[in-house]
Amino acid sequence: MCAHVLVAEDDEKQAELIRRSLLAEGHTATVVHDGAAALEAARGLRPDLVVLDLMLPVVDGFGVCRALRGGGDPDIPVVMLTARSAEDDVLLGLELGADDYMTKPYSPRELMARIRTVLRRSGRGLGTREDDPVVRAAGIGVDPVRHEVRCDGAVVDCTPAEFQILLAMAAEPERVFTRRQLLQCTRGFDRASTERAVDVHIMNLRRKIETDPRRPVRLLTVFGVGYKLSGARP
Repeated sequence: MCAHVLVAEDDEKQAELIRRSLLAEGHTATVVHDGAAALEAARGLRPDLVVLDLMLPVVDGFGVCRALRGGGDPDIPVVMLTARSAEDDVLLGLELGADDYMTKPYSPRELMARIRTVLRRSGRGLGTREDDPVVRAAGIGVDPVRHEVRCDGAVVDCTPAEFQILLAMAAEPERVFTRRQLLQCTRGFDRASTERAVDVHIMNLRRKIETDPRRPVRLLTVFGVGYKLSGARP
């Protein structure tokens, strides 16, 4: 099962942990940090599921869930995250249409299990939708099911670490990733790596996806910050 999950969580560390867990499960993820951005992303991206923190700024999770159920895609599954354990808050979330909830602190493994259950129950994700699971950006297609990368239609051989880095960047084109964030994508494949090893992975990827690796147009350096994948095809 492969789904596109929208993560609406204002705690950046928690959001990154959820995003990495989703990628490890073979899903793709878009992360936003306030309720207004969550509604905009839900309308534009039509994700398979929303992981929704209740305590969002601008528009709180209750407001986001109410708006989702009131229009757009009212059937989109919602898993709520709450630091509140009060029964009234949980009941209100469920009454507004949340499919499941978890109370913080929670286990990422349990959250992934809940997401799998909700996706199966909703009939969303790979095998239940006609959507193409391939993540595309800059003429590159990353298939998390076949574990295959294509560049301008040609298959590109990638190491597991390179694949995870490219999958994360293709899922969020134009987002600037720090070396530390990209290093986290490789955990489980290359535990001995340091942040400088990310530069080697990027260099190797450029050899595989760039016409001229010395003048990259796809996989770009953002000096002083990290790297990003262009959202435009060369």
